[in-house]
Amino acid sequence: MEIVIINEAKDKSVYRYKKDYEKIFEKALTLLNRNTNSVLSVIFVTPERIHEINREYRNIDRATDVISFALQDDMSEFEIEEVEEELGDIFINVQAIRDQAQSYGHSLRREACFLFCHGVLHLLGYDHMTPEDEKEMFSLQDLILDDIVKR
Repeated sequence: MEIVIINEAKDKSVYRYKKDYEKIFEKALTLLNRNTNSVLSVIFVTPERIHEINREYRNIDRATDVISFALQDDMSEFEIEEVEEELGDIFINVQAIRDQAQSYGHSLRREACFLFCHGVLHLLGYDHMTPEDEKEMFSLQDLILDDIVKR
């Protein structure tokens, strides 16, 4: 299990969440019976950069809090020879961590961990496009997060 952190936002505070992210990633992989030799990248970006990514790749003309790009959406076409499974990239808007923590009345740590967990679940194939999918994904988020970082 490996998490590659890229700090495009040049915000030193993001490194304080690395141990939490490792716990979240490990718990998600174990809970969902996935390859524990998985790798992902988390890229911390500014609101302007995430806006550009949204506009370019999703045709959404605004900044969002987190975006995930799964490397392998459909594993049926791939023959995996490597021991490590690369899942993809999670982009987290550093300003959204601050803004949403204040808005939701919880800690910066909880919000940073929530956004990471949300991104991990997207990389693992979960979504929230229907009410049923949303209920399943959000229940998993709570199950993964609640004993790692309190609300």
